[in-house]
Amino acid sequence: MIVEIDADSLPVDRGPKDRGPKRGSAKDGDGNNRTCIVTRESGSPEELIRFVAGPDGVVVADLKRQLPGRGCWVKAERQLVEKAVAKKLFARALRAEVKANAGLADEVERLLAEQLAGMMNMARKAGQFISGATKTEQAVRGLAALAVFHAIDAAADGVRKIDKARKAMSFVSEDETEIPAFRPFTGAEMDGLLGSNAFIHAAALAGQAGEGVVKRAIMLEKYRGSVPVRAEGGAGQPQQ
Repeated sequence: MIVEIDADSLPVDRGPKDRGPKRGSAKDGDGNNRTCIVTRESGSPEELIRFVAGPDGVVVADLKRQLPGRGCWVKAERQLVEKAVAKKLFARALRAEVKANAGLADEVERLLAEQLAGMMNMARKAGQFISGATKTEQAVRGLAALAVFHAIDAAADGVRKIDKARKAMSFVSEDETEIPAFRPFTGAEMDGLLGSNAFIHAAALAGQAGEGVVKRAIMLEKYRGSVPVRAEGGAGQPQQ
């Protein structure tokens, strides 16, 4: 249930150039936390999405948190963005006659997907993202993989083989946890996002770029509300 509150109490920020106190901070003196305008829960900027009004008065997502002007924050969950649009919370938080399009939640998902694909390409150039079933399995068994990735429509046999490797290596890793797996895109989606770098099976390796891939994959998965893929004897399709 969304509680009706006065506009002055909604969390805002004044953009990256503002050096004054952040009204969206969850704790006094803690400029690193923001408050979601839907749930009223606090979180770090990495857990929320910043929104601002564009020059035309239309609300846009500021994933890089660099756009100027007053901003507001929503937890990175699709249903919460949809609620913010339905309840017209952006206009209250931004204190302006702004328009949040009905397709804003779809636009955010598209931007998150493009951001993940861009980081995959960057990590590939840095040698921290490899593709191919054999290379991916070798990276898992060598404890070099931070995470593995499969196309949503990848063949079950190929996924199962890598799942077995993930399960086996969980018993020899220091914390006995499985390497996480993600299935963010179909083959057709990857053709559009990654072009010649599209993959069926891939792995992110240690390093800043590889860590960036995993971070963005987690955010996209959380936004979609997907259940993490587990290596428990099957293809492990995520549920939406």
